[in-house]
Amino acid sequence: MSGLTLEGLDLGYRRGRRRAPRAVLSGVRARAAAGELTVLVGPNGTGKSTLLHAVAGLLAPLAGTVHLDGADLLALPAAERARRVAVVLTERVDPGLLAVEELVALGRHPHTGPTGALRAADRAAVAGAVTAAGAAHLAGRRVAELSDGERQRVLTARALAQQPAVLLLDEPTAFLDVSSRVALLALLRRLAREDGLCVLVSTHDLEPALRLADHVWLLDRSGRLRTGPPEQLVADGAVGEVFDAPGLAFDPVTGTFALHGGASGPTASVVGAQPVAALAARLLAREGWRVAGPGAGEVAASVAAVGDGRFAVTAAGATTELAGWSELAAWARRAAGT
Repeated sequence: MSGLTLEGLDLGYRRGRRRAPRAVLSGVRARAAAGELTVLVGPNGTGKSTLLHAVAGLLAPLAGTVHLDGADLLALPAAERARRVAVVLTERVDPGLLAVEELVALGRHPHTGPTGALRAADRAAVAGAVTAAGAAHLAGRRVAELSDGERQRVLTARALAQQPAVLLLDEPTAFLDVSSRVALLALLRRLAREDGLCVLVSTHDLEPALRLADHVWLLDRSGRLRTGPPEQLVADGAVGEVFDAPGLAFDPVTGTFALHGGASGPTASVVGAQPVAALAARLLAREGWRVAGPGAGEVAASVAAVGDGRFAVTAAGATTELAGWSELAAWARRAAGT
């Protein structure tokens, strides 16, 4: 398979000659294909950055191998590895007075050598990278003047200017707003498709990652790595197993996290047109209710969305009409005792 292959990778940190290394991950096996967006997800402290740094050649593994298209990636000379693998780390970059094109041109260093002199082919690669990253409208501006989202596109362009086979990004969405996070992941997926890149991204943005990734590497708190299409990991219950918490559960149908009232919360049924009924169910869950599915047995209350922003609530044999969302929220809070 064209792309990255990890075999028996043990990762950790050496602590001198007389002390055993501190192990972080053991026996890691995974693949990331060319032409696909692979996303690495997991709770904090599970070793995502450690794994990405090892794949990038920034951390020597204690054991195991990383192969790119059959070649031992970590055995390659540093200059050759820099031409084949581009890395965008999570640390903020101080660009000084560099303009966008000047920062992107730094990505040509593995090809230009110590002089850094750009030939026509290098300038064409820089221009192409800026366009591919959706940053052409930023040309001529100082990097220091850019927003976080704009700067991330420029850093991605710098990596693309290397013309790598593999693009590695560690938490590229960390400083971005919601729409910019989704846009960046969509951009990376498009680049993988159009340029045949093997793109591996670590992120905490689970919900958009599951929607946009072709393949997911899922790390749990024990260091176990499970891989597969996102739909497979959701259907198998692996995502919920890793991320569910008290009062919070991953909903495999919506692909989002939902609050639930727990065993002691009252139960309600909700009916009505969508998306109003789904929003009403979410409101009830926030106020400590358990929302029953279709065909549920006896419930403490039935909520019906009756149109024009109104709700009919039936509880204890009496029906009350509520005039809107604020009244529904107030009723749910009182009735649940929250």
